Amino acid sequence: MRHRVAFLRTLITGQDLLLLDEPFGALDAMTKREMHRWLLDLWDDLHKTVLFITHDLEEAILLSDRIYLLPAECNQEVQEIHVNLPRPRHYAMNYDPDFIQLRQDLEQRLYEKTSF
Repeated sequence: MRHRVAFLRTLITGQDLLLLDEPFGALDAMTKREMHRWLLDLWDDLHKTVLFITHDLEEAILLSDRIYLLPAECNQEVQEIHVNLPRPRHYAMNYDPDFIQLRQDLEQRLYEKTSF
């Protein structure tokens, strides 16, 4: 409930751009899923730009229209990935072949940039 209140507090600022930095990172899996559903239900009514920072690939795909992969090193470029999945979004999409392919692509891009 605290996360919902914090999110609603952000909404009522009236700003056109909302910055959400790992808003669901500390939640357990079930609560996180519930918060995703709640946010997706609100999304159509928001009419705002949301910069959503997350390390969770499925969360990024489910909630985003565009994903920016930030480089680990300064000499690399930011990569922009368009999420061409239909809206409204829902969790059943996690099993859609396009969703799975996009997740694999993101993971591959991340591992290509990481040296072990």
